[in-house]
Amino acid sequence: MPNLLYDPARSEHPLDVVERLASIKEWSFDRAEMDEMSVSVSGRWAEYHVAYTWIENVEALHVACAFDLKVPDRRRGEVLQLISMANEQLWVGHFDLWTSENVVMFRHALLLAGGAEPTHGQCEILLKAAVDACERYYQAFQFVLWAGKSAKEAIEGVLFVTEGEA
Repeated sequence: MPNLLYDPARSEHPLDVVERLASIKEWSFDRAEMDEMSVSVSGRWAEYHVAYTWIENVEALHVACAFDLKVPDRRRGEVLQLISMANEQLWVGHFDLWTSENVVMFRHALLLAGGAEPTHGQCEILLKAAVDACERYYQAFQFVLWAGKSAKEAIEGVLFVTEGEA
């Protein structure tokens, strides 16, 4: 069986590109470890905690975006159903329930196999896709968690689009 893990020589660490972008964009960030970096983003509905992680063995730049909504056990099933319904609507990335902390998280990865180098544009769109998805569905999660709505009611509420003018 051929070795599927390719370890190319890169001109720079992929997170160096993200860090440079964060400095240019004046994003609040912290890079405490070589392969991990966090960025704070203020959205319309919440403060989002975005983590970029370089996963060397699969040559992927992973992004995870979480918001501060803890999922109580009694609403877990409805939240999981909502996650499934939201994921059906997404073209890029997906939502997960991070069970160790009972937090909803959006995740996506940029594959850079064969030594491909990330660009500022790719790193920025990773963050934009994550925050946009969280902004679009944040209220649906609130409807399920705090208003006791069903996943179906919550998703219909956030996907309702008004056309025309009154």
